[in-house]
Amino acid sequence: MRPDPAQTYAAALDIGGTKMALCIADASGPLLRMTQSTLRSGAPDTIAQQGLRLIEACCRQLQIDPAMVLSIGVSSCGPFEIRDGAMGIIPPNLCGGLPNGEDLPNSWTFLPLESVLREHFSQVHIANDCVAALQGERAFGTAPANSIYVTWSTGIGFGLCVDGRILSGKAGNAGHAGHMLLSDTSDALCGCGNRGDLEAMIGGRNFGKYLGKPLIDIFREAQNGDVAAQTAVQEAARWFGRALYNLTVILDTEAIFIGGSVWRHHESLLAPLVQQEIEGRFPVLTRGVTVQSASLGELVTDMGAFALAIPQTWIVHWRHHRPWEALPTVHLNDPP
Repeated sequence: MRPDPAQTYAAALDIGGTKMALCIADASGPLLRMTQSTLRSGAPDTIAQQGLRLIEACCRQLQIDPAMVLSIGVSSCGPFEIRDGAMGIIPPNLCGGLPNGEDLPNSWTFLPLESVLREHFSQVHIANDCVAALQGERAFGTAPANSIYVTWSTGIGFGLCVDGRILSGKAGNAGHAGHMLLSDTSDALCGCGNRGDLEAMIGGRNFGKYLGKPLIDIFREAQNGDVAAQTAVQEAARWFGRALYNLTVILDTEAIFIGGSVWRHHESLLAPLVQQEIEGRFPVLTRGVTVQSASLGELVTDMGAFALAIPQTWIVHWRHHRPWEALPTVHLNDPP
């Protein structure tokens, strides 16, 4: 493939607790997606530098001059903090210098992001991954004006839309409801330092860690009829559903879109339990609220990152032609 050298391109970088994904696009749509396991050791700028290397690798594959990639949209796990006028990230599931970080091979407490990217791109747009995902669902999917996006993956995060306006907050941290305190009795520890918050009790990393076995084993045993595993999964679904109920009644939500690896791989088991938890309370506030998987599937955060960075004319064209449905993905070997 040899694209027009006069063309301009945009990049979408998705930074997750376990996986990083990078897409390059032109006006016709996304051209190529590359994924790689997220690095967890090295200098504090390791994550940003890994993203830059993915961009270079993707451009090489497409035979594009990286200098023609003028804008980048970033969907990233957070929370965010602004230092010296530039946004960085402090993700509990990557920063070993935070509480409950003894299983992470680093002492990170803050990861620069915007300052590194601005050395290479004239336009940098960064949003929390769940806020970006909701941007994607609004731009290319079916999310209505009052909706929630939530990921159940390594961590738990939310994007919130009220009256057609996606909430951001003073530092871009609106939607960090994974750190809402739900239990006074749970001793499950979150990477943020809370005990008994939603992410501590059911986040992909913390859930398996707290129960002493990999999460995949817990769900497999539950599917095979193990009573203890079924109880653990039912309890997790109950807490997840309760958090969704709380946000529904606070925001007067119409629809909830769910993504993330835990949900995608176990939706058939979790969905009825979660829906029941929401519908079982005060029907005047919960009647008709739908719970469904993200309409953009695994690409929801990638498309959300693009929605941050591309012109409105591209969005209109993509929405009509849905080019992401034919997007090829290449997984790179895990970095050393």
